Amino acid sequence: MTDVVVTGIGILSPSGRGLDAAWAGALSGRTAAARDELLAEMGTPVQISCRVPAFDPDAELGRGAARRLDRFTHLAVIAAREAIAHAGLSEAGEERITYVDADRTGVMMGSGIGGAETWAEEYPRYLDKGPGRVSPMFVPKMLSNPAAGTIAIRSGARGPNMTVNTACAAGASAIHLGRDLLRAGAADVILAGGVEAGVTGLSVSAFAQMGALTKNPDPATASRPFDVARDGFVIGEGAAVLVLETAEHAAGRGATPLAVVAGAGASADAHHATAPPEDGGGARLAMQRALADADVDPTVVGHLNAHGTSTPLNDAAEGRALRAVFGDHTDRIAVSSTKGVTGHTLGAAGAIEAVFSIQALREGRVPPTANLVDQDPEIDLDVVAGAPREVTLQAVMSTSMGFGGQNAALVFTPA
Repeated sequence: MTDVVVTGIGILSPSGRGLDAAWAGALSGRTAAARDELLAEMGTPVQISCRVPAFDPDAELGRGAARRLDRFTHLAVIAAREAIAHAGLSEAGEERITYVDADRTGVMMGSGIGGAETWAEEYPRYLDKGPGRVSPMFVPKMLSNPAAGTIAIRSGARGPNMTVNTACAAGASAIHLGRDLLRAGAADVILAGGVEAGVTGLSVSAFAQMGALTKNPDPATASRPFDVARDGFVIGEGAAVLVLETAEHAAGRGATPLAVVAGAGASADAHHATAPPEDGGGARLAMQRALADADVDPTVVGHLNAHGTSTPLNDAAEGRALRAVFGDHTDRIAVSSTKGVTGHTLGAAGAIEAVFSIQALREGRVPPTANLVDQDPEIDLDVVAGAPREVTLQAVMSTSMGFGGQNAALVFTPA
């Protein structure tokens, strides 16, 4: 079986921009949640969020280009640019791919919502000012695929280009499918990841009305995965892109692999539109399939970056799924949910957490789960809290669970 390796990473996370800053933020265990002044002005039921540190899209992308793109595409393009540079696919400071065959370089991006900001801006304009005032850029800005398409336009990547929507599992699903395209010989290089910029008054109000968001008004303690006091997630935004290559291709150009995408698994709960089954049966299947795909014994996994949204049902179901997959070895897996720091970045979460999983594997440090003060006794896991934990790791896993019952799991091993 063809090995697929990670050779570059780009990330914009609420925990920090760029790999070093985002990882340091995850290790700090300090939440990025803050009072959101824009949400407060709108009077939304929940007024806290986890946003990417401030950046200027006009300066980053050019004023004209930035205004033709939704915020979620801004995030995706910048993350892709960082990944391309990190992997050495282009000349220093350039977006255009020059050191690999652009015809054999593809893009695979995941997003759960797409152009949420565009929807939120344009629909009131339509209602207030009529059909003639709707922007001609509405459609190309609000669709889910402009992130992948714009990355290709700016980088010159002419290989397979796809957008995946498996809700909150989308980032992990994109990495899974990108890996499979490489194994199938459809490309030599794939830029794969996830992006979301869904912190708008409309989406926050909708999530709040369905009871998914925390009611805790204190940003410092609102996102608390696995804690007995958890009551919902804090919405976040972000993007992460991995450069994936076949090991042979990476070696041929002298690239340094960061990790191996050893296994990937997917499943459906076939249960409910938003709630997981109590036993986490769908998540269990995805994890088992990822382990089988990687040909890795469950006892080799030493760390798991859990989906851990800080919602009562999700965290409990995921805990039961882990116990079903790993049995007694569960007690020897250092589990963490970095959503305590980043909040839930929806379609970007699987990709952001894949980055954190790779970093944990490379450095032998597992980030803590923020705000875990009193672990739910029904969640029988060894959850890392308080400070990072030093662990010798041979394999790590990252799990993602999306609305609609769509599950994904990724296994990474050392390069």
